[in-house]
Amino acid sequence: MGALSYLNHINDPADISGLSPSQLGELATECREFLIETILENGGHFAGNLGVVELTVALLAVFDTTSDRIVWDVGHQSYVYKTLTGRRDSLHTIRNYEGISGFPKLGENNADHFGTGHSSTAISAALGMAMAARLKNETGKTHIAIVGDGALSGGMAFEALNNAAALQPNLLIIVNDNQISIDPSTGAINEHLANITNQSSNIFTNLNLAYHGPIDGHDINALLDALHRLKSEQGARVLHVKTIKGKGFPAAEAEQTKWHSTTKYTKISTEKQSALPKWHEVAGDTMFAIASQNQTVVGITPAMPSGSGLVNCFKEMPSQFFDVGIAEQHAVTFAAGLATSGIKPYLFIYSTFLQRGYDQAIHDVALQQLPVVFCIDRAGLVGEDGPTHHGAFDIPMLRCIPNIKLLAPATKTELEAMMQMAQHYPYPLAIRYPKGSIPEWSWDFEADSILDHPGVCLTEGNTTAILSTGHATHLAAEAIKLAPNHAAHYHFPVINPHKPTQLLQLIANNFRHIITIEDGAIKGGFGEALFQDLYALGYKGSIHHLGIPDHFITHGNNRLLYRDCGYSPERISQVLKSLNQ
Repeated sequence: MGALSYLNHINDPADISGLSPSQLGELATECREFLIETILENGGHFAGNLGVVELTVALLAVFDTTSDRIVWDVGHQSYVYKTLTGRRDSLHTIRNYEGISGFPKLGENNADHFGTGHSSTAISAALGMAMAARLKNETGKTHIAIVGDGALSGGMAFEALNNAAALQPNLLIIVNDNQISIDPSTGAINEHLANITNQSSNIFTNLNLAYHGPIDGHDINALLDALHRLKSEQGARVLHVKTIKGKGFPAAEAEQTKWHSTTKYTKISTEKQSALPKWHEVAGDTMFAIASQNQTVVGITPAMPSGSGLVNCFKEMPSQFFDVGIAEQHAVTFAAGLATSGIKPYLFIYSTFLQRGYDQAIHDVALQQLPVVFCIDRAGLVGEDGPTHHGAFDIPMLRCIPNIKLLAPATKTELEAMMQMAQHYPYPLAIRYPKGSIPEWSWDFEADSILDHPGVCLTEGNTTAILSTGHATHLAAEAIKLAPNHAAHYHFPVINPHKPTQLLQLIANNFRHIITIEDGAIKGGFGEALFQDLYALGYKGSIHHLGIPDHFITHGNNRLLYRDCGYSPERISQVLKSLNQ
């Protein structure tokens, strides 16, 4: 990386306002070089940020972050914004433990006006800010929402557009149109955006929103002209900007999905890559095997074919697989509709995004007892993406809903068996599994009767029993190795059997101390459910719950986060030793 004659002198957005258009162009070039070097070395969201370099520079040259409000949607495209708003020297820490967040975050910097880790929220947030300014008679403030074309597939974005058109506040909506989110964008909105060539009739003008564009999002002069002009206007207005995801890095331009995010890169590496299968890959391969043999089975995902391991399914069986866009609520009810007509839908959805379809899971699936299968990916802590993406709440969310059975495999064999069994299960079923590789471990179990035998003894013990589920079972097994001969260990692949079992009665009768461990929220979770059942069985001993505590967990390496949350193998072993002294 060469000398950064402009970037090195940008310590505050105000330092940008005095630069000429040609100097701003040079600054954009330096930002792109700096981003490539920093993210390849340290990891993070990559291609999307390369696509908004010129747009970010132009925004900060025209608008004042101390008075104007800028909201990024979905937020992982804000790295250049962070670089130019006082965080240049800390960008190398992005997404690392105790480093800066990979998303805009209230409190991290005064220029971060709203936290955005989920999609399709920026217009609503910026509209709220604009109306607050109107109510407080604060004139002269512009409120800006930068929205990706993929985010426009989310219904919430259109709810906000509808409301903004009626209220007409000082709101500028910038559509960053690169025809891709993580995977290529799908649906009629995407096709419509691709076909807009001028300011004639389109979806925005039909909603009574002033439309401008489309313009080249990599032409700094065109951006500056448009933004200066729009700054002086009032009302709800749209600027349509065409960009290229991965711009300036040929490999990322050619393979935009692959380069959406990158791990730490070293030019010469002697590290061996793990040959262990990943959870989402096994889920995708199992789905492929099921759908190949059963044409009444379909797969659904809200814009995550690659992240959910379904790329081969979409390629080989396109009529059985549906990418509905970033539209989780629709995805759940779409699956419910399919289930009413003899089709077996498997909905592949990240735990953090299932939260957005919670009402539909209750009202449209569980209430009607429709046999939808929820394949809940990224359950538990997910590391560097942090609190917006941790899958902390799916167990408390689903455990309290009647008619939904919730499963949590700990092995590849269990996941495969659960997914195979699910195609014949006549009620709603949810299978949660984490991010990352599946450890090499297995045990004998009856796949066809897994729902009738929700727990299995893995290790015999004396006075203390560990009860774990899903990925936490591996953490518990590691802990037992650190504190041998102290505890029995029971794995529960079924989280909510809905009634006390004979196994729980045996545990209640034989152990003085019980430790429950889950890779999920303790409040309302697996452990608290077992406590209720054990209490009903007359258990008089001590119970200790380990899992995600009652606060939002920061970003960082999962091993560090497990330690901080108190359920790393080392922390578990400390609890074991304290109970057996």
